[in-house]
Amino acid sequence: MEGKIIVVTSGKGGVGKTTTTSAIGAALALEGNRVAIVDMDIGLRNLDVVMGLENRIVFNIVDVVQQKCKIEQAAIRDRRIENLFLIPASQSDNKDVLSTAGIERVAEDLRKQFDYIIMDSPAGIERGFENSIVGASEALVVCTPDVSAVRDADRVIGILYSRSLTPKLIVNRIEPGRVKRGEMLSHEDVMDVLAIELAGLVPMDDKVLISSNTGTPLVLQNDSKAGQAFKRIARRLNGEADLPFEAPTDRSSMWGKISRTFGLR
Repeated sequence: MEGKIIVVTSGKGGVGKTTTTSAIGAALALEGNRVAIVDMDIGLRNLDVVMGLENRIVFNIVDVVQQKCKIEQAAIRDRRIENLFLIPASQSDNKDVLSTAGIERVAEDLRKQFDYIIMDSPAGIERGFENSIVGASEALVVCTPDVSAVRDADRVIGILYSRSLTPKLIVNRIEPGRVKRGEMLSHEDVMDVLAIELAGLVPMDDKVLISSNTGTPLVLQNDSKAGQAFKRIARRLNGEADLPFEAPTDRSSMWGKISRTFGLR
């Protein structure tokens, strides 16, 4: 059985797409799958830093597409999580160097070697986005609970549908306290506007910044609420479609304190 290519995208930058890509890829590998994470943000390259693999890069996805090396030569094995690999982006090229035919060929080869291939798409809807969705069988749209992110995500969703991809939604960086104060949209608001199937709800978590800065997989931190949320998303992608959703709660509130005291949660 061939592997699945899942593209992770967003309408705008800064919504946590790269963190989402690395965390879901790592979580799927922890579930026993052979996973390749591919950085398609040609010219920038961030996934290698987030994953703590920046010092081990020899070849990149452009080299693979241009047949300068094989997939096995470009794929960097993560030493902490078995069966997790990164194929980095190139920093010295631009998005126009990749041909559609070349990407399609590599996508076919990737499907033969991995159970899941997670494509980290550049933000927006330009050439880099188009390159990222070539060969994809599924799409995840990452959106934060703010009006501009929702508006841009809606545009991306329309394009994905036009490419025969049915996207699923990840609402990231949810802050229940701010939602209660009316400073932020609720995840229900985001879901109502975008009207696509939900893949997961991820709370704001300081551990994400620490993980990115240290190159430590977020899903290996048991005290990370975001890490646990990404693990649940990976389980849904891996076949547990009925896994219930856990809406982030404001545990610092008075009700949260009372609930914990009397064992109501």
